[in-house]
Amino acid sequence: MDRYDLNGKVALVTGAARGIGFETARQMHLRGASVAVLDLDPQEAREAAERIGPRAIGLGGDVTDQSALMNAVAEIVEKLGGLDVAVANAGIAQKQFATVRGVSGEEWERVFEVDMLGVWRTVRAALPQIVERKGQMVVVSSVYAFANGFGNSPYAAAKSAVESLGRALRVELKPHGASASVAYFGWVDTKLVQDAFAQEDAERVRKLSPDWLMKRITPEEAAAGLVRGIEERAPRIFVPKWWRYMSAFRGLINPLLDKRMETEPKYAELVRYIDGKTVDAGKS
Repeated sequence: MDRYDLNGKVALVTGAARGIGFETARQMHLRGASVAVLDLDPQEAREAAERIGPRAIGLGGDVTDQSALMNAVAEIVEKLGGLDVAVANAGIAQKQFATVRGVSGEEWERVFEVDMLGVWRTVRAALPQIVERKGQMVVVSSVYAFANGFGNSPYAAAKSAVESLGRALRVELKPHGASASVAYFGWVDTKLVQDAFAQEDAERVRKLSPDWLMKRITPEEAAAGLVRGIEERAPRIFVPKWWRYMSAFRGLINPLLDKRMETEPKYAELVRYIDGKTVDAGKS
């Protein structure tokens, strides 16, 4: 496909009051797009839109509420004239590392509800406009889509499902002149990641991985890569780019890494430690 010019386009970004979502909206605005900033807190969304500039509007909305998203898209069409690009970015994570035995059913399902079904509902709301205007649907997955998600299973499961949804959309939108992209981020220095690294168990988890693998990038860097991918109509957008090689060879790498995690004592020790804080604490 030819390069996609964002100048004059209208974009929606969910979870855009801060972090990657805010930077994505801001950088698309700098390229001439009008942007709708959607976030759970309407006041924060409006304040973010004001910081972005004159062609930005802020909307409150819960991505788990289909009617709220439908209403948001209708308002965007009314105020900005249509919708060309939708970035399903909103997401949450567990409050602490926990195994499947230790995490509560309510928390597991809440993470999956936001991170997967929230993306699905965003797609459902935006798709009529995307097809009509031959635009783009961008779903934000993660390197957790192909990395072992022990201790963080609802997030990993959701991001794997988001990847599958985005791949299917790419094929289904092609006959209509529209497209879809799947975005994969490594560690980005957002509040979600900062909260994860601030957990008392984070240092134990970090020590199991090499420093280069845990290096964080800024939200500005993540958004710059994402916006470039949108302009290129790329099927897969990796930030940092080297994660594309991990994804490409996942069929070879994942069985080796999974086997290592199964057999090395330090992983078993960590799992017992996490279970002791969640499963055993829950029983007591």
